[in-house]
Amino acid sequence: MNHLVFLALVATLGTWLVTALGAATVVFFKSPQPKALNLMLGFASGVMIAASFWSLLQPAIERAEAISGLPAYLVATLGFLSGALFMWASDKVVTWARGRADNAQGEPNQRLNRIIMLVLSITLHNIPEGLAVGVAFGALQSGGAPETLAGAVTIAIGIGLQNFPEGAAVSIPLRREGYSRKKSFLLGQASGMVEPIAGVIGALLVVYVEAVLPYALSFAAGAMILVAVHELIPECQRNQTDRPYFATMGIVSGFAVMMLLDVMLG
Repeated sequence: MNHLVFLALVATLGTWLVTALGAATVVFFKSPQPKALNLMLGFASGVMIAASFWSLLQPAIERAEAISGLPAYLVATLGFLSGALFMWASDKVVTWARGRADNAQGEPNQRLNRIIMLVLSITLHNIPEGLAVGVAFGALQSGGAPETLAGAVTIAIGIGLQNFPEGAAVSIPLRREGYSRKKSFLLGQASGMVEPIAGVIGALLVVYVEAVLPYALSFAAGAMILVAVHELIPECQRNQTDRPYFATMGIVSGFAVMMLLDVMLG
């Protein structure tokens, strides 16, 4: 049993590493370039929207159909709305806290709220992803067929690939806000640190986690959709009088790439 936990840990450390590689793209920006940043933000929002369905909602529905006593559509809807409401409430709390700090300092910084929401959203999104990898490897205890192992590896690879733009989605907005490249990278890769923890928990408690996983997956989807639509997309559309479709093509491209990867890797 311990070797399955170890495999889950190795797999999720790998997905964390890919997040760090994505966050490292910020070092290529000596100074923030509005057009490039808008394109990257658009790309990241497209990735998040596509991942919300193919990496989160669709697996949540499939798992709910297999293990939940409630209708799958009800599980997915409840989880999705809960995730969106959680992020909305988090935004209100962050705004309130920042307002108190701004009153004390006299220097309001409303855009920082968006960054905090983005980091919280992607970090929250990474928790069920880590659980999914851990559950996949932990499920090998009931039958170590080669195709079962291949399926667990495929899930880890798919999640790792989508983590690359997610790391960039955190580090690049931080760079835009004036953070140094080093600090932007450190905070960007930190959003993926929860995956190894969640992966180990998922492998250790596979039976219990599997029952909760449909809710967790759809919860993360609701959080991601709210942030992508309410924060990322408006942000990437700023200052685009000369090329109004530049960031929009980034959104479309990000969605297409994420859809291709998720469908291709199953």
